Amino acid sequence: MLKVRSGISLIRSQPATLTLATQTRWQTNAAVAEPREDSEWQNAKPFKDIPRVNMVALIAKMSLPGGKYKNMDFLQMFEAMRKDYGNLYFMPGVMGNPSFLSTHNPKDFETVFRNEGVWPHRPGNESLLYHREEVRKDFYQGVMGVLPTHGKAWGDFRSIVNPVLMQPKNVRLYYKKMSQVNREFVQRIKELRDPETLEAPDDFIDTINRWTLESVSVVALDKQLGLLKNSGSENNSQAVKLFEYLDDFFVYAADLEMKPTPWRYFTTPTLKKVLNALDGIQDITLAYVGEAILRLEQEANEGIVRPESEQSVLEKLLKKDKKVATVMAMDMLMAGVDTTSSTFTALMLCLAKNPEKQEKLREEIMKILPEKDSEFTEASMKNMPYLRACIKESQRVSPLIVGNARVLEKDAVLSGYQVPAGTYVTISPISSLSSDEYFPQASEFLPERWLRSSAMDSESKCPANDLKSKNPFVFLPFGFGPRMCVGRRIVDMELELGTARLIRNFQIEFNYSTENAFRPALINLPNIPLKFKFTDLPK
Repeated sequence: MLKVRSGISLIRSQPATLTLATQTRWQTNAAVAEPREDSEWQNAKPFKDIPRVNMVALIAKMSLPGGKYKNMDFLQMFEAMRKDYGNLYFMPGVMGNPSFLSTHNPKDFETVFRNEGVWPHRPGNESLLYHREEVRKDFYQGVMGVLPTHGKAWGDFRSIVNPVLMQPKNVRLYYKKMSQVNREFVQRIKELRDPETLEAPDDFIDTINRWTLESVSVVALDKQLGLLKNSGSENNSQAVKLFEYLDDFFVYAADLEMKPTPWRYFTTPTLKKVLNALDGIQDITLAYVGEAILRLEQEANEGIVRPESEQSVLEKLLKKDKKVATVMAMDMLMAGVDTTSSTFTALMLCLAKNPEKQEKLREEIMKILPEKDSEFTEASMKNMPYLRACIKESQRVSPLIVGNARVLEKDAVLSGYQVPAGTYVTISPISSLSSDEYFPQASEFLPERWLRSSAMDSESKCPANDLKSKNPFVFLPFGFGPRMCVGRRIVDMELELGTARLIRNFQIEFNYSTENAFRPALINLPNIPLKFKFTDLPK
């Protein structure tokens, strides 16, 4: 085991003499698959013939003055590498990073996902795993959540939380409470916008973050934190710190995950920043969760029993496993802010820049919310196909993440090459999401492509079947299979209820450029002042 300067054991690096398949099998403890002998495998080109990146040349391009990739962000660099090396190339590991195969070929995506196994191994989040497995192991005690874990530990955790988080009926229980948060969001916008221009301030992302944290809190903890109302409260100051820590984590962890760095061998300045951010995130989220647990224990001592429809995710999980409940609630607060805020920002920008689509959406919303203060119902929310289409299309236009990754459980043929079991494979759909080959008229915001023909306006000039991608594995914003995002249904509910309430109350405009609207990190983060113009609707 290698050591950092503090003396804490670090993650094993891979000896340079190991082959790709051997080193990744050793890392993941994956069983060696039976060798393939079928015709597809026999006719495929050997693994050694896959185009390979020269790591010395790559590091020079990334770091030396005049280097081709030096001033590029991650998205730009990945696209440049695709053009330089093709849709499939092999990246040797350096400084403890695992070697991996990168594919931009959508035909490979399904093959990879179909070979992920019962307990899919998703590479990444190594700095988060290190923090929980080594730095704060006394707290986590082996229960480290769904993000950084693999194998049986991951499977056991998901088997406990899935019934609570993944069943639609459980999520719908929070409609009323989340609706109240959205009413406060609307009121907050009215208070902070400029009275003359009706524009939100430059730091409007802070308000969006408050909305997302408040929304996830009512689901996770059954508690409103008051972030949209009481600007001087202790919860507000803690929330501001949490937003700063989260931003630091997503930015600095991206450097550890995506760039050659010796952090696995010794404590680098960037690693210190990541660990400091994770410490801060843990302390603040644990304080929120601990307060909620104390409240529940006091209610139990007083004989208070609430119906299931009024119980938070935390309360439901506490009946099964206290440590799992605590870590899951903390992760909901950690993972439910920036991810939802970025997705919501992309949607608002798309609707603001496409007023005819916004108006079409408003016509749909007016049918379920005839008055500005009308309430959502489970029945009415089923009749929102265009709202869901707008959300999906905005996720295609402005994806939250660069791609996904898996470790192959079985030998597979990718782009005509033999790829052995145990290989790390990164899936990069970005170029396909913006390609007319997979999404006709890809440069346009066309929610209609996600509608069923029966849901289409009979006068529409762009039938859905002609716009939708023929490859369903190109667009997977929440992942696929057993490792699909555990919070997907909650995020969907937040976006649907929040967007509907804002569109019902305001005409939304954005009278500025959206160029470089997002900056790539572990996720894509808003990068420009979000000076949306919110004009009250007459009724």
